[in-house]
Amino acid sequence: MSPRLRGNATALVSLPRLRRTPVRELARRGMIAAGLLLASTLIVYLDGDAYVDNVAGDGISFIDALYYSTVTITTTGYGDITPVAPHARLLNAILITPLRVAFLVLLVGTTIEVLTKEGSRAIRDSRWRKKMRNHIVVIGYGTKGRSAVNTLRRQGEPAGGIVVIDSKEAAIADANADGVAAILGDATRRDLLQRAEVAKAKEIVVSLDRDDAAILATLTIRQINPTANVVVSVREHQNVPLVRQSGATSVVTSSETVGRLLGLSAIGPDLGATIQDLLTGGEGLEVHQRQAEPSEVGQPPSAVVGERVIGVVRGGTLRRFYDSTVARIETGDQLIVVRRAAPADPEVTAPRED
Repeated sequence: MSPRLRGNATALVSLPRLRRTPVRELARRGMIAAGLLLASTLIVYLDGDAYVDNVAGDGISFIDALYYSTVTITTTGYGDITPVAPHARLLNAILITPLRVAFLVLLVGTTIEVLTKEGSRAIRDSRWRKKMRNHIVVIGYGTKGRSAVNTLRRQGEPAGGIVVIDSKEAAIADANADGVAAILGDATRRDLLQRAEVAKAKEIVVSLDRDDAAILATLTIRQINPTANVVVSVREHQNVPLVRQSGATSVVTSSETVGRLLGLSAIGPDLGATIQDLLTGGEGLEVHQRQAEPSEVGQPPSAVVGERVIGVVRGGTLRRFYDSTVARIETGDQLIVVRRAAPADPEVTAPRED
């Protein structure tokens, strides 16, 4: 069933699964029903001499055959047209009756599914919400949002621990196809954020097309969850202070970032290619943040094997590799490293162009 919101309907989570739209499903079932009716009509029409019209007495036309099949397959059975030949009655027993049963099963099945689907979705939604703890909420599933999800998954975050919020049905379908749960609706609405269990999330990524919407969403998020790490993408640099005042932990300026990459590429194509390599997962180099291993405690950052330490997070503060206070790695430090990228997971989709 489509997750479109109508009126004050509650937004339920759309979980990854194979699904058809209501229109396609109804069309499919309607075609099956029409096929069953047509098959019955042809059987009666082609064998019209074996039937008798007890009212008109003028033989069996195609309209008569369609009428007989309609009243028979729906179990109405007026009795004005009846099979009289033995073979016609046999055909009714072995062909028409199974068609009638199949039609009724299709009709009843469709009715029951319509009545129960919303109930089953509500149950799945309730179970999903109860399991959501320390998860990641990604608001906006365009190019930036999808790339963020792909990066998170390459860094080891399970798809089941990520939920997407977007106002476009196509984006919800894309998220489900990528194996991620999603909720359709306006991310600036408090009730919808609560349905995504934002209050229990550990990370929230805001990647909307408009900066004003991103600011409003950040303000609402901070009201619900004062402690989560909130990363917000904005288009214009002048909006960065507003987003920070709204409660963002960190802000990424998309236009400025692209501009810096363009400038670096103009200065030196290899320099720009290296920076892009660091930002692209799946091959070449990648940037990663991890907990310091016990065997690394007491060692200088340069002694780390297989990786290059470029920063140390100690006590919640980032210190660059050249800072004298991080000459030795201590217990509890988190290391920001440049390392060889792990092979890309085939289940993680490549970013698409919007």
